[in-house]
Parts: sequence; C-alpha cells; structure tokens
Amino acid sequence: MPRLLGVDIPKEKRIEISLMYIYGVGRPLANKILKTANISPDKRAKDLTEEEVARLATIIQRDYKVEGDLRREVAANIKRLIDTGTYRGFRHRRGLPTRGQRSKTNARTRKGPRKTVGIKRVKAERPAVKPVAGKK
Repeated sequence: MPRLLGVDIPKEKRIEISLMYIYGVGRPLANKILKTANISPDKRAKDLTEEEVARLATIIQRDYKVEGDLRREVAANIKRLIDTGTYRGFRHRRGLPTRGQRSKTNARTRKGPRKTVGIKRVKAERPAVKPVAGKK
C-alpha cells in the first residue's frame, strides 16, 4: 500500500481514485496533480514506481494545502467565527446547520439522533387486593 503524506492509499484502485483518500484532494485536483506529474490516471496505485510516488508527494506538498495543514486551517476558521460571535459561529457552537437549512424537521445529520424531551409517566402500581375473610 503506497503511502503519501502520511496516508495509506489503496493499491488496487486507480491512482486517480486513490489520491482522493488524502484530505483536501477531490477528483478534479487529483487529475490536475497527475497531469502535472505526467502520470496516467488509469494506472493502479500498486504499479507506481518509487520515483513517481516521490514526484506526486513533492507536487502535493509544494502546491497544495492538504491533510493536517488544511484541517488546522478549517478548525481555525470555525474557531474564529465562534470567538467573534457571528451567527454562523453560534450555529457551529450549537451543532446546527450553518447555511440556512430548516432545522425544525430534518437536520438530523448535524443534530444527531432524536432526544425525547419531556417527562415519561410511570404508571402507578395497583395495590394487591386482599381476600375478605368469611366470604366465598
């Protein structure tokens, strides 16, 4: 399994698809990187030479922000929104959709599983009826 930028990429898939396992690399960017590196997108990841893997790694590191750097930048942007007290920051803090979607219904991906609100009544147990002496 070839390793690029600390990520194990699947060896059986085409390199075009395998590159997408790196955070921040989608299909268009993967194709752009392969074109720059002069590697066929149809080639399997296991068929790459060490020199081609090194070429891919240098191109990605030099030209693009991916993996840890990108994750840190996204987290910093969200933290900035929260700290400045913007509406979007408030929505992030509450774990609600930030881009105007309805949240009365739906929005389950952001809100998580439903939580029942209110009191559940416990049915009172009826006392056991004692038989009255002398009656049949």
